[in-house]
Amino acid sequence: MRAKGAQRRDELARAAAALTLRDGPGALTHRRVAAEAGASLSATTYYFASLDDLAAAAGHALADEWAAHAQAVLAAAPAVTVRQDPAAAARVLVDAVLPAGDDAAVRSHYEHLLGAGRQPALATAFASGRGVVDAVLDELVGRVGAPTSAAVTTAVVDGAVVTALTEGRPVRATACSLLVDAWGS
Repeated sequence: MRAKGAQRRDELARAAAALTLRDGPGALTHRRVAAEAGASLSATTYYFASLDDLAAAAGHALADEWAAHAQAVLAAAPAVTVRQDPAAAARVLVDAVLPAGDDAAVRSHYEHLLGAGRQPALATAFASGRGVVDAVLDELVGRVGAPTSAAVTTAVVDGAVVTALTEGRPVRATACSLLVDAWGS
């Protein structure tokens, strides 16, 4: 694929990702992605033969964005340990697990995660990006000296997000507090 074609395909994938986050995976159609991208319907069907192809591209775009955010958190992480400052260490881990943004962005992200299970192409694409996030978290867990594994850390944060979102609490503060509680600090 030529550079211009690859760029157009990426633009359509990002439009599909934005649509998926905003309106959910069920909103993903060639027509709606074309409108979101300001492109013709024929462009979406040229680059993505099926809705599964479009969903996979949206999933990869979302997963890549999430993985890039986790890698940025890793690169910028302060030299802090659970022993020195449990709350600061928890903030680093929570920031790596969660996407960038406010509570509304986290809500959209988690709605996408839950909806991905209904579309195998989206779920498969998302799982590939999750591997990068897990690897970053593994490194961060070791760096901060967390007494929980990366998998347990993710489970605590995921549970905290659901609790916070369903009870109207601030997401990141709730996740940090529950993670510190899990450490027994």
